[in-house]
Amino acid sequence: MAELLVVEDDDTIGSALTAGLQSHGHVVAWQQTGAGGLALAAERAFDLVLLDLGLPDLDGVEVCRRLRLAQPGAVLVILTARRDEIDVVVGLEAGADDYLTKPFRFGELLARVRAHLRRSALPHTAGNDELCFGSLVIDTTARRVLIAGAEVPLRPKEFDLLTRLAAEPGAAVSREALMADVWDTNWFGSTKTLDVHVASVRRKLAAAAGPDQPLPEIVTLRGHGYRLEPPPD
Repeated sequence: MAELLVVEDDDTIGSALTAGLQSHGHVVAWQQTGAGGLALAAERAFDLVLLDLGLPDLDGVEVCRRLRLAQPGAVLVILTARRDEIDVVVGLEAGADDYLTKPFRFGELLARVRAHLRRSALPHTAGNDELCFGSLVIDTTARRVLIAGAEVPLRPKEFDLLTRLAAEPGAAVSREALMADVWDTNWFGSTKTLDVHVASVRRKLAAAAGPDQPLPEIVTLRGHGYRLEPPPD
């Protein structure tokens, strides 16, 4: 049983999602405004949030940012009728872990919810307590990333992604392997969320590093995936 928050202004969609998710054993709270969703998120913790970006009172992307701050440990999935790629990217960069575009089948949404909840319930393990690459230190026990001793704030999925790449430095890791290991083994659908998370990790590491601090590089392998290239000795 998981605690879910649905923020959806459409009566038909909201009621169908609430009833459907409850029928599969989840505790569901439904709010029809961004303000209502934020107020509820400030009162109690949720395992997963389904957020419609097209809300009547507040900008959905801003609600996404504020929900991420209020619920740092929750999985945040945006629901959007905006099919332009830039809208999806903006939502993911605002703190979402994943997205679904409307219209979608309930079975597709349920499978995605199950995948996220299953993945978030797994214990986080790694072979080494610390992975070190130049000025970068990944503390897998404390789930902290440091550059020259200063902490770099990463979201949970960003940390898991960087740790997965760092587990095999210099090795090419396919998109499928990254989605399976960081999101879920039974993942299906778009992997755009992977690219946005990689871009965010790159940006945060670069912003935290000084000009003379050696860092590994996340290299894009066109048509395959990514590789973490250690800095020169």
